[in-house]
Amino acid sequence: MATKMIFLNLPVADLGRAKGFYEALGWAVNPDFTDENAACVVVDDNICLMLLVKDFYTTFSERPVADTVAYSSAAYALALRTREEVDDLTEAALKAGGAEEDARNDRRVQEAEVGMYGRTFLDPDGHQWEPFFMPYPQS
Repeated sequence: MATKMIFLNLPVADLGRAKGFYEALGWAVNPDFTDENAACVVVDDNICLMLLVKDFYTTFSERPVADTVAYSSAAYALALRTREEVDDLTEAALKAGGAEEDARNDRRVQEAEVGMYGRTFLDPDGHQWEPFFMPYPQS
């Protein structure tokens, strides 16, 4: 049975800056799928980011590229094993040049009621990441 993988294609303004940002989070660049137009960032065995310079990204769609610095176009939620991992990843993002964005308080209160804990950060190109911890029932 084949393993399913997710590849997120993200347009970036500066490929070197974007690679450095994600490497600072502890994610590795796969040189086999990296050149002057794109970089493959391995998040884990099943998730990869394809960082694509904007001119190259335009070859993937006829629609215009969204300005993710000005507008939210998607939120990439990433489940982690502990609250500490959420904080560690977010703090690494902030140290690497990302920005923290506070979610609406009513959403955070609702999440806390079910035991969830999360934070939100933006990468230098405005892509929104939401690492979170959610305790799963023990079976």
